[in-house]
Amino acid sequence: MKITVTGATGMIGRRLVAVLKNRGDEVTVLSRNPDAASQALGVSAVKWDPETEEAPVEAIGHRDAVIHLAGESVSQRWTDDAKRGIRASRVDGTANLVAAMRQSDHPPKVFVSGSAVGWYGPRGTEPVTEGSQPGTDFLAEVCVEWEQAAAQAQELGIRTAILRTGVVLTPEGGALARMLPPFKAGVGGPVAGGAQYMPWIHIDDLVSMLVAAVDGDDRWSGVINATAPNPCTNKEFSKALGKALHRPSFSPVPAFAMKAMFGEMSQIVLTGQNAIPARATELGFTWTQPDVGPALVQLLKG
Repeated sequence: MKITVTGATGMIGRRLVAVLKNRGDEVTVLSRNPDAASQALGVSAVKWDPETEEAPVEAIGHRDAVIHLAGESVSQRWTDDAKRGIRASRVDGTANLVAAMRQSDHPPKVFVSGSAVGWYGPRGTEPVTEGSQPGTDFLAEVCVEWEQAAAQAQELGIRTAILRTGVVLTPEGGALARMLPPFKAGVGGPVAGGAQYMPWIHIDDLVSMLVAAVDGDDRWSGVINATAPNPCTNKEFSKALGKALHRPSFSPVPAFAMKAMFGEMSQIVLTGQNAIPARATELGFTWTQPDVGPALVQLLKG
């Protein structure tokens, strides 16, 4: 297959590109720095600034699929400038990508776009599925606009799948990489009591779901929660991580400390969502790591 990927040099994108290459796909990536991206990934790269210009049509047309992962990290203090960057990279970037599809005489057959379980906002212990209502906080509003921009591809006759991703587990980056130093030192533990849910997914399962969305039939369209089928609380995750590392995991992190360090962004960790992957289950997707304990052991065995 001929597949174009955005956000390819990120934590998820690197793993995805490697999997696509290994199965024989012809991969093109869109990047602000195409020379560096091409050298790092060993694939063709085309220059694109998502926030300021439409994607180059030549990299979008005549493709079997486009997988869109680009977006500025939300794991930073949400200053006004940071919020503008987070919104622009997702909403404007997606709109600029779909605009190129609209300009193409031969648009891609499939569009797989990232989103996040932040769409649901803080929901406590309430189970949320793809049919639940959106939240009203900053991140939820961004996700709503982000998905609306991606859904415009459907009007072009392109099968469109939108994956609402949870916390992606890999020691190579993201939340797990940040947690490892204190837990390895024996001073890790649950945050703010740990009762809040943590919708997680092993990086290999996420990549497999992205590939399944590309390869699937018309049922693989619309919104799909990209999370493990067995979500856990922050306390359960902390206990499992400590066990995987053979370290104690009882040092609590108070809510005020998280708020002092990260400001408004801390709500992601302090609230969370009990997100259930109902659609993926219905579609027959098989997780290799459905439970957090074995998933952490597998990730940290090296």
